[in-house]
Amino acid sequence: MNRKIADATVAVNKKARHLYELSEFLEAGIALTGPEVKSVRAGKVNFVDSYVDFRQGEAWLVSLHIAPYANAGGVPRQPDCPRKLLLHEREIAGYAGAVAQKGLTVVPVRIYFTRGKVKVEIALGRGKKLHDHRESLKRRAAERDMAREM
Repeated sequence: MNRKIADATVAVNKKARHLYELSEFLEAGIALTGPEVKSVRAGKVNFVDSYVDFRQGEAWLVSLHIAPYANAGGVPRQPDCPRKLLLHEREIAGYAGAVAQKGLTVVPVRIYFTRGKVKVEIALGRGKKLHDHRESLKRRAAERDMAREM
C-alpha cells in the first residue's frame, strides 16, 4: 500500500522572510526528546531570534523556544537550549562555509512533520537593509492595489 502523507506544518517563522532575503532551502531533522515532540505537535514553538550555529562539525539550532510539555514526568529540559540538527557532513560544510565567507545567516523557516518525524526547514539568509524593507512594502502595496482593481 503506497500512501502519500502530506506535510503537517506546525509553525512558520514569518519574521525570517521579513528580515532576510532567503535562498537555498534545506530540510533537516532535529534531535528532540519525547515530551518535546508532544509539545511541538501541540504547536508550542516560538522562533524569536533563532538561528543555526556551526560548532565542531555539527549544526545546532540556537534559541528555538519549545515550551515544556505539561504532562511530562522527570526533569524537564530547558525550553531555549540548543538542539542538534541532523544533516549530512557535506551539507553542514557547505552551509558553514557560506556563513563564514559570505556573511550570511542560516535561519529556521518552518517546523513540520513528515512521516511522523519532526523536520525543520532552514535557509540561507542575507539581512535586508532599510531600503529593502521599503521596496518590499511598496511592491506588496502595488500588488494589493492591482488585485483590488481586478
